[in-house]
Amino acid sequence: MPSPGRTIALVAALMLAALAGGPAAARRATGQAPPPAPQAVPQSHRLFPPLDLGLLDAPDRDLWQKPDFIMDELGIADGSVVADLGAGSGWFTVRLSRRVGPNGLVYAEDIQPQMIEVINRRIDLEGMHNVKTILGTPDDPYLPAGKLDAVLIVDAYHEIENPVALLRHVADALKPDGRVGVVDFTPGDGGPGPSAADRPDPASIVRTAGEAGLHLVKHENVPPYEFLLILGK
Repeated sequence: MPSPGRTIALVAALMLAALAGGPAAARRATGQAPPPAPQAVPQSHRLFPPLDLGLLDAPDRDLWQKPDFIMDELGIADGSVVADLGAGSGWFTVRLSRRVGPNGLVYAEDIQPQMIEVINRRIDLEGMHNVKTILGTPDDPYLPAGKLDAVLIVDAYHEIENPVALLRHVADALKPDGRVGVVDFTPGDGGPGPSAADRPDPASIVRTAGEAGLHLVKHENVPPYEFLLILGK
């Protein structure tokens, strides 16, 4: 397993390579055809800047994010089929890949081609043969219908422009007993993460999820900075 310092340097190097390759390289690397009725994805101020990707692999993130706890709560285990929406640098994707093992599958989705390129290069370097990347759109992550045990949205909910539309597609991708895990920063200031104005209120997420056909199964605190909402159909 790479050291934290080496991982940050690796992500920075991958990001530079991705910027050099551009969106066309990301399409070629994923082997995907353009989505139906393709249109340029607007670079919203909500989106995480690709040049800051190294921040997502901070050496202390395992301590405060508690990925093993989150995956345990969602029942993610060997052989699970899961998705990481807004996967960014692939930090959580790597941990999901290790958890589900060679019998499982991880879909790493993002709407920014540079992020997909970084993850594809990381897949090759780290030998994550159970990871597939998806270049989604703001409203549709293009997940396979009815196939997923769990979908994770980690520290990315506040970037979603139309959460009802997106969550409807997520609900369609779940198995009957599948779960959605929304992890984000507790409202207010303090710790890493976005400004207080950009931190979503858990109750608002639950209401929006209800419009998309999902209901709250469990609300967990992930101290010191975050919360976890587990949603089901």
